[in-house]
Amino acid sequence: MFIIGIAGGTGSGKTTVVRKIMEALPAGHVALIPQDSYYNDTTGLTPEERSRINFDHPDAFDWELLTNQIQDLRQGKSIEQPTYSYLISNRLAETIHVEPCEVIIIEGIMALWSPELRDLMDLKIFVDADPDERLIRVIQRDIVERGRTTEMVIERYLDVLKPMHIEFIEPTKRFADVIIPQGGSNLQAIDIMRTYITALARRENI
Repeated sequence: MFIIGIAGGTGSGKTTVVRKIMEALPAGHVALIPQDSYYNDTTGLTPEERSRINFDHPDAFDWELLTNQIQDLRQGKSIEQPTYSYLISNRLAETIHVEPCEVIIIEGIMALWSPELRDLMDLKIFVDADPDERLIRVIQRDIVERGRTTEMVIERYLDVLKPMHIEFIEPTKRFADVIIPQGGSNLQAIDIMRTYITALARRENI
């Protein structure tokens, strides 16, 4: 089993990098574990308390569950991956059954933050992008997908996303084995990673 961690700021292009890597591998031989699925269970909180959750802070994640489930996959055990709804700021009752497979990709803004999780990874990737490019992508995404206005997105970026990125996400770059600059638009770097990972997969007879 080969475990890959892919981190980077919001709007950096992580999704594009993940998609390109997964497209290079045979179907059924790679599983994606989104860090967003592992936000804390907030059942005991009021709606007001949930609305104040900082989703860009390490304390928002259930690191123990994520680490334990990655360990289970590495040991050949299947897992029930949680699912999370931003609409209610809580986990849903439904889970996603994930079988152990040859390549596991852990993707999220803080995928490289936890030392225990990093120790389980065979390859650590940080997807980098200029702050203005990330802001533009966040504006485009949040307006379309989350119904926010431009003013709301910019205010959240300045008050939450930017300081959390500087404090918690950017420092994890030093733990990366590979840094992909220019985010998802750096097709050359992504192609190099695809070739490398595909070669490793062939070595494992995937």
